[in-house]
Amino acid sequence: MKKIVLFGWVFYLAEDKKFDKEKCGKWMFFFNKDEVEKVDEICKKAVEQGVVKECKYSDVLNFPKNDGVSCFYLNCDDEEGHKKVITYFLNNNLIPRTKLGKLYNISFKKDTQTRAKEYGDKFSSDIKLEQFIDLNTGEWIK
Repeated sequence: MKKIVLFGWVFYLAEDKKFDKEKCGKWMFFFNKDEVEKVDEICKKAVEQGVVKECKYSDVLNFPKNDGVSCFYLNCDDEEGHKKVITYFLNNNLIPRTKLGKLYNISFKKDTQTRAKEYGDKFSSDIKLEQFIDLNTGEWIK
């Protein structure tokens, strides 16, 4: 595993990472500036434990805002990979809940969408948490 700090990002990379350029994407979680050490450990362990082959987070010290984002990469058709990442997110409390306690319906974002600058209202995902997890109970539906 390699750790690389580059252009405001901290990457953890497995030696054998391979992605299909058209299928690669990420599950993301957001964090506050004071959580950087925790996020670093979460990303490092995710690659060490084989949850993903590549993971990165924004080095919030180089960003003007007080929040950052972490990205866990896999191919969109990797069903087992989605389950690993979602399980890891749930086990580490990385998916926020609404005021009523329901899990937010986070989305998987393809890199092709990022390269096309699809953000905010321009972004729509084909893969969402609700396809895997009951958002009310947190239990698997597949």
